[in-house]
Amino acid sequence: MDSLLTPVYSAFSFIGFILVLVPFYWQFEVWNIGACGYMAWTALQCLNLFINSVVWNHNAINWAPLWCDISIRITLAVNVAIPAASLCINRRLFYIANAKGAILTDGAEKRRAVIVDLCMCVGIPILQIILAYIVQGHRFDIFEDIGCFPFVYLTPPSFPLVYVWPLVLCLVSAGYGVATIHSFVRLQINLDKILGKDTSLSRSRYYRLMALASMGFLFGLPLSSYSLYLNSISHVEPYVSWASTHLNYDRADQIPSLFWKSNHIMAMSLELSRWSPVACALLFFAFFGLAGEALKNYQDGFNFVVRRCSFFPRSARKCVLVLKHSPCR
Repeated sequence: MDSLLTPVYSAFSFIGFILVLVPFYWQFEVWNIGACGYMAWTALQCLNLFINSVVWNHNAINWAPLWCDISIRITLAVNVAIPAASLCINRRLFYIANAKGAILTDGAEKRRAVIVDLCMCVGIPILQIILAYIVQGHRFDIFEDIGCFPFVYLTPPSFPLVYVWPLVLCLVSAGYGVATIHSFVRLQINLDKILGKDTSLSRSRYYRLMALASMGFLFGLPLSSYSLYLNSISHVEPYVSWASTHLNYDRADQIPSLFWKSNHIMAMSLELSRWSPVACALLFFAFFGLAGEALKNYQDGFNFVVRRCSFFPRSARKCVLVLKHSPCR
């Protein structure tokens, strides 16, 4: 069974990478930076983990140290990027529900809103990468069947610099989410009137964004809390100095699967960290890749291909997939 787990994971992570990018253009078209950030970081991590699972299937050899340097920084960034994107979505929904600057007609206001969203979706992950280096004990770890993974030296500074960030972002996101639901209940009658001024949002899309962001903090809060708890009950070393923390920094530990799978806490932590982005990708596609406007876009794309491609029979090019038309004879 264990021998099949890695190929199964590789398949799911690659499928997640493809599916989560399907609605990207439609979200980018309406400048939904939070949703775009969610998709981009999730897709990047799914691709990252897919490559790792293929290269380090049944081995822990340091084949590609430069790739591992890149890979662990993607992992560190995604650790806060997805909660930050959920926070960005919840924040936008809150302002829409309260009609506080939801309708940005002025170009300067739109640019300001985009800059704030980009600072949250891109700036926070980059800051996390920089701060993590302070407590990064050595270059990276390689886990058999998983691949490259960042090593954070477990000292008191590790908690405010690395481990507490996802929980803080989820808490702030939860605050916006609860406030949004409260405002939504209070203003439900006027929601269509409010959204009617914003051509980028329909009631259906608003509901789906709210559901996605809510699930983000509903699942993110317990997971980040549990991760923080596991690290807090582990053996925390005293912080001595920068030189002590980065002693023999170029080392890359290679950990066989027999070792990490025998440690149940480590195994659960590693599996949660690599399956979570896949779950996020599938969840996003379920909300936005199977919606009515998405199905219409698939239909339009198929019709365009059928009309343009000469290798289809002429009768097939005339009989494009339009559900409201009767079948071709």
